[in-house]
Amino acid sequence: MRHRYKGKYLGRNTKQRRALRLGLAMQLLTHERIETTEAKADFVRAYVEKLITTAKRGLAHPDPNRSIHARRIAASRLNNDREIVGKLFDTLAPRYENRPGGYTRKLKLGVRKGDAAPMVLLELVDRAEA
Repeated sequence: MRHRYKGKYLGRNTKQRRALRLGLAMQLLTHERIETTEAKADFVRAYVEKLITTAKRGLAHPDPNRSIHARRIAASRLNNDREIVGKLFDTLAPRYENRPGGYTRKLKLGVRKGDAAPMVLLELVDRAEA
């Protein structure tokens, strides 16, 4: 039974899960599209959406202290990577300014050949096609 289980463990310990979440989130924010397993996509999706909401909150507030605070929160969650934090606040937050949520989309790709794991394409919505 699954009583009192919270979250996804993904067969990893805490440090490995945090590193996986950070890596997937940084890749998704950098490339705006990643191919991964369905379980990992579900795991990182909520994290990225909360980051974008934090960036929107910092963007929309007239008080500069709130804006700086939101930027510092996002930076702490993204390993203090200035490039990704800059993209999050300068590109992504204005793009989703009028969207109330649902910044990511999950497209099913089928199963992986080696172990039959269900694969998905996780991407940010309203992105510019390359």
